[in-house]
Amino acid sequence: MATVLIVDDEKDIVSALKIYLRPEGYELLEAYTGLEALETVKTQPVDLVLMDIMMPGMDGMQATSLMREISNIPVILLTAKSEDTDKIMGLNIGADDYITKPFNPAEVVARVRSQLRRYMRLGGQVAAPGKLVIGGIVLDDVAKSVTVDDAAVSLTPMEFGILKLLMEQPGKVFSSEEIYRRVWKDTPLGSEGTVAVHIRHLREKIEINPSEPRYIKVVWGQGYKMEASHE
Repeated sequence: MATVLIVDDEKDIVSALKIYLRPEGYELLEAYTGLEALETVKTQPVDLVLMDIMMPGMDGMQATSLMREISNIPVILLTAKSEDTDKIMGLNIGADDYITKPFNPAEVVARVRSQLRRYMRLGGQVAAPGKLVIGGIVLDDVAKSVTVDDAAVSLTPMEFGILKLLMEQPGKVFSSEEIYRRVWKDTPLGSEGTVAVHIRHLREKIEINPSEPRYIKVVWGQGYKMEASHE
C-alpha cells in the first residue's frame, strides 16, 4: 500500500484531498508547512508528496528543493491557475507534476496513480539492467527506446547516443569534441556546431521548456552535462 503525504496550510484542502484519495486505499499522511513535510519524509516512509506552493515559512518550492537532496519520491505541486511561472520553476527544481486549483477529483486521482505507477514500476528509480533512469527519463539501451514521463519519445540515432552518453555519467561535463568523438566515432573537426544543433533538437524532445532545461545543462566554455540532481 502506497503512502501519500498531503501538504497544505489550509486544513479544508487537506481534508478534501484525503476524501479524494482514501477510496484508492493509500495510507494518507498530512503536514501543514514545508518544514513539517521535510521532517515527515526524513522520518517516515513516503511514496508520493502532494505539495502546495504557497505556505508560510518554508514554502512548497523550498521544501521540494530540499526534499530532492534526500529523496527521489514523486512530488506533485498544488498551484493556482495564475501561477504559470511557479509551475515551470517547480518542475525545474525537481517536482514531477502539478495540479491546478480548484481541483478536479478525477484528475487528482489520475495524476497520483500515474506518478506512483511509474515510481513503483522503476523500483523507486532503480533502473533495470540495460536501462538508465534520471528523473522522468527512461532510456532502454536494449530496446533502443526513450520515454519521458511515460510518453514515448522518438530520437535519431545521434540524439539517442548523446542522451545515453550524458545519462551514463550524470554531472560530468562533456566537451563538444568529446561528444562528437564518442557518438559519431570520428575526428571532431568543426564539431561544435553539429553537436549544438543535436543538443537543441534533443532538448526540444525531452524538456518541458527547452529554453530552461531541467535535464541537459550547458556549462559555458566547457560543454554539456546531464543534471545529476534528477537521479
